Amino acid sequence: MIGQQQERAVRAGPVAGINPVAKLAAALLIALPLVLTIDWVSAAVALGLSGILFVLSGVRWREFWLRTLPVWVAAPLTAVTIALYGQTSGQIYVEWFVVRISEGSLELAVATFFRVLAIALPGIVLFVTVDPTDLADGLAQIVRLPARFVLGALAGMRMLGLLADDWRALALARRARGVADEGRVRRVLGMAFALFVLAIRRGTKLATAMEARGFGGIADADGRPITRTWARESRWGAREWVLVAAGAAISATALATAVWVGSWNFILGPA
Repeated sequence: MIGQQQERAVRAGPVAGINPVAKLAAALLIALPLVLTIDWVSAAVALGLSGILFVLSGVRWREFWLRTLPVWVAAPLTAVTIALYGQTSGQIYVEWFVVRISEGSLELAVATFFRVLAIALPGIVLFVTVDPTDLADGLAQIVRLPARFVLGALAGMRMLGLLADDWRALALARRARGVADEGRVRRVLGMAFALFVLAIRRGTKLATAMEARGFGGIADADGRPITRTWARESRWGAREWVLVAAGAAISATALATAVWVGSWNFILGPA
């Protein structure tokens, strides 16, 4: 009961109920253009404008920080690495052994920091409120991806949650048999192999069960194609178009600002 109340609280924002395909499209529209340039202006502008989507997503702040914690850890670590070992240009501030901190490496580190945040955060926040089944319905009905691929991917995503339980069960079983006190590396490798075998067996059984239930059927007994039906209709309306347009507007504004201030840095060469 408490978990359901928390789930409803997480999904309270106006963006939460939008079709997952629109969320995927908006996240791609924000991220893909930023891949073309390495400059802090475009990334910072995109990150700032994406904050509006963060607020409208309905994700609570505690949930936001927990979900995005790996990104907040990875971004500064990446920036520090670039600052120490990045391409040298301009004035050199520190030089020791293989470490060389220069004006160019610091600028590249700042750009990388904002770039990682601007690319990763919108996708994570928008997909917090995405149900895998709704996403599969949208990919099959709206994007028209092959049903076999979509249903197979959905089944695989549903099975991911069992990996942690299987790992815990394997650890308890090994401890009950008195083989849990071996070397840590050997123990991890043995459990990983056992988990791999278990996953293959479960996947084989799942594939057989899905085939028996007609999930892989694309034709009737006479070879004529059949029309697959779906339990829930995936709808696309005005809200979805608004979200996609917002993603495109964020990218366009970020890139236009970078070009206007002269910070555009095309990764494949000069613009």
